[in-house]
Amino acid sequence: QVQLVESGGGLVQAGGSLRLSCILSGSIFGIRVMGWYRQAPGKERELVATITSGGIPKVADSVKGRFTISRTNAKNTVLLQMNSLKPEDTAVYYCYLNEQRAFGTTNDYWGQGTQVTVSS
Repeated sequence: QVQLVESGGGLVQAGGSLRLSCILSGSIFGIRVMGWYRQAPGKERELVATITSGGIPKVADSVKGRFTISRTNAKNTVLLQMNSLKPEDTAVYYCYLNEQRAFGTTNDYWGQGTQVTVSS
């Protein structure tokens, strides 16, 4: 059974830092993309940052320059370093994985979510 296990959320003051981690548990064919989305109350889920199997990052404009995404050498873990946090970064953060399967098909997996709260 495939699971994405998240950790690192919490409460921090504005200007502070947090680091989120997400570990893939279970077997899949191949990782095409891993990353993070977030959803604030009353808002739609939005992309925060993703990174491809080749290590190419994609970061939302709203967090560019403050958040950094990376993967471990084992490539089954994705990290999100969040610096200079703002109250508007408050949301539930979800780990995301897009699996590359046979015949060009893909499959999406989501973590259970971890709460990040930034106080002003």
